[in-house]
Amino acid sequence: MTAINLTAQAGEGWFSAWTSSLSAWLSGHPLAASLAASLLLVLLAYVSQRLTNWILVATLRRLVSGTKATWDDALLRYGVFEKASRLAPALAIFYGVDLVPGLPDGFVAMVENAAIAAMVIVSLVTIGGLLSAAGDAWTSGPLSRGRPIKGYIQAIKIVIWAVGVVIAFAALTGQNPLILLSGTAALSAVLLLVFRDTILSFVASLQISSYDMMKEGDWIEMPQYGADGDVVDIGLHAIKVQNWDKTITTIPTHKLLEDSFKNWRSMSLSGGRRIKRALHIDMNSVRFLDDADSARFEKFVLLEDYMRQKKEELEEYNAAHVGNTTLVANARRMTNLGTFRAYIVRYLRDHPKMHQQMTLMVRQLNPTPQGLPLEIYVFSNDVNWENYEGIQSDIFDHIIAILPEFGLRVYQQPSGSDFEAVLSR
Repeated sequence: MTAINLTAQAGEGWFSAWTSSLSAWLSGHPLAASLAASLLLVLLAYVSQRLTNWILVATLRRLVSGTKATWDDALLRYGVFEKASRLAPALAIFYGVDLVPGLPDGFVAMVENAAIAAMVIVSLVTIGGLLSAAGDAWTSGPLSRGRPIKGYIQAIKIVIWAVGVVIAFAALTGQNPLILLSGTAALSAVLLLVFRDTILSFVASLQISSYDMMKEGDWIEMPQYGADGDVVDIGLHAIKVQNWDKTITTIPTHKLLEDSFKNWRSMSLSGGRRIKRALHIDMNSVRFLDDADSARFEKFVLLEDYMRQKKEELEEYNAAHVGNTTLVANARRMTNLGTFRAYIVRYLRDHPKMHQQMTLMVRQLNPTPQGLPLEIYVFSNDVNWENYEGIQSDIFDHIIAILPEFGLRVYQQPSGSDFEAVLSR
């Protein structure tokens, strides 16, 4: 024990003598003392940042990872804790620079101002991460449907950064930030010019959100900008639309109020998608039905009731108003085109993919040199684009194929094969 005590006393005496000699040497060399203390302060700032990361940030990450909530995961995703940990070195330098010997008061004040400015910038970055995390948490929540807040968050970030930069600049120059902020009033015209698009976009974002004009996932059309597809992002300055060919169209937000656009959301919500297409009938094929035609059409399941009711109606009318029915011009008669229209209506009424609570009609349009347009105006009960196109095609496949059964022809411009058929006769 005595030997150990003697060894410890010898070590303590050596260290005490070394520190005393070092202190005496530094006292005689003030510049070296200032440099050594400055290096020690920088090392302390670095160690404080590392310790904050290792202890505080790691602990918070474990706590957040252990919870079942999803909103706090956004804090990790945007590195909020890591950004906040950068305050530690700035605080260490701010409070430690006064302890460095031999530094001029002006230099100390400048370092302190720089540390304050650094703390302001770090705070701005941290607040930006918090706002982004809040935006993600809101988007993943049930209340966010139809209420995008990304534009608001971007606007808040711009305001915070504008004020924060002024405060940081005031800290660097040692000025009162209120004086600098009040001085910006004289530059209001310049600021309005510089931030014109930002102000217009912010106002547009407010109106889009307030009136529920658009939300992510909506299908919109804006031909003047080549946009036709789904809205994938609503920002403060721009709206991103993914077109059907997978290209991206970016539209300035404020342009949505200056120009018109079409939103197909109500169509999707209604459960019905419109089919509006016309066949051009060759008018030379339109004629009255004879008895053989009537007898044949009465065998069509879709025309049984129509043919019976129409036949009774015409017989009653002709008996009451027409004396001589042998002349075609004297009596009311059924036509192949009218019977065909009735067939299409009953075919669509019986179709399982038609929305029966929405408009369903078959109408004639004005005759054209290309024939008589017979328009189908109905709504399918499937709004999916791919399914909708299949339903529409199936309907017109059937209509075109059944058309000859009524003695009608579809008009189409003559092709080379038509001329060959005529010349070969």
